[in-house]
Amino acid sequence: MKIKLSDIEDAYLFVSSDQPFVNFAYVSKSKGETYIHSEMFGDEDDLPEDIYESDDYIEIPHKIDLNLGQKLVWEFVKKEIPSHENKVRGFFSKKGAYTRYKDFLEQINLLDKWYEFENYETQKALKTWCKENKIEIED
Repeated sequence: MKIKLSDIEDAYLFVSSDQPFVNFAYVSKSKGETYIHSEMFGDEDDLPEDIYESDDYIEIPHKIDLNLGQKLVWEFVKKEIPSHENKVRGFFSKKGAYTRYKDFLEQINLLDKWYEFENYETQKALKTWCKENKIEIED
């Protein structure tokens, strides 16, 4: 059964909205449905009973699992603003790095370009992940 890429993306965004091992999402290859669970809210009752035993369910990865954290930042910096690499490195030497990074991109009118780049690379990585896990997707 084919699964909408947008459903995979929504589940991925849920999983990646917090630190690893807080939010979880699963996709059923046979039903084409996604299921979410949060350790913070303990909503495990909504999950299918066999979700942890059946090979039908695949856990949606966190952005760290797909190497979509800082790796993307450095690819974007190298491509779009290589002369500002040291400044960006300074942002990532302290807490709140992504906020400072995005504020900087907004100041130099590249925030929309960053979001386009990030979305494109995320979709590409999710499509690859789906292919590796034999999950058929419809765009």
